[in-house]
Amino acid sequence: MGFQEKVVVVTGASRGIGRAAALEFGRLGAAVVVNFVKDSASAEAVAAEIVAARGRAAVHQADVGDFAAAESLVKFAVQHFGDLHILVNNAGITRDGLIMMMSEADWDIVQSTNLKSTFNCSKAAVRHMMRKRYGRIINITSVAGQMGNAGQTNYSASKAGQIGFTKALAREVASRNITVNAVAAGYIETDIWATVPEAARRTALTMIPLGRTGQPEEIAKAIAFLASDDAAYITGHVLTVDGGMAMF
Repeated sequence: MGFQEKVVVVTGASRGIGRAAALEFGRLGAAVVVNFVKDSASAEAVAAEIVAARGRAAVHQADVGDFAAAESLVKFAVQHFGDLHILVNNAGITRDGLIMMMSEADWDIVQSTNLKSTFNCSKAAVRHMMRKRYGRIINITSVAGQMGNAGQTNYSASKAGQIGFTKALAREVASRNITVNAVAAGYIETDIWATVPEAARRTALTMIPLGRTGQPEEIAKAIAFLASDDAAYITGHVLTVDGGMAMF
């Protein structure tokens, strides 16, 4: 799965799944745009790791929940590396709480960061990909969007929205050789997982047939597959990577 001559944008790439995806694409030969919002040091470290391995990388700050900022990110990729072939919509946050205690602000920011950013970046990227008649869009969703999760109505709704968005956009752009797929991640060892109380973690593990949490690198490899030419005949698909937690 070589990605030489390919340009990839990964949103929320300074940590977690986004970081692992950026490093995987860099390892496979792609030029990678490492997007971040606040943690510039971590984003620079990701880019430096790619470059140290003789890859190509650039860092760009953008709050992709903002439409103009998302457009600037895509424009930067095209201007800096000359093209854009692959978009990974990974940016995401949680603001957990039971609905009776959830504020409107916590609902809105999760929808903006997780779902609206997927629209913003995809709209900007598709405009370029349509002209080139080539593109790969991979949206990072969650099993919470497939089966729901108590205390996460905002997060589950945003992730379910990404799944519907993936299927609809896949139908719109297939004739232009653009595929749109999603990876539904289970419980993965990221900063978000680290904030989950120990008792809740133990309970979660009982729901996973493989008996363990996943690693960001395992999600990154699934992302790379869907972005590769090996997956050229796959579109509108949700690849669940969760240790067997959600089976349909």
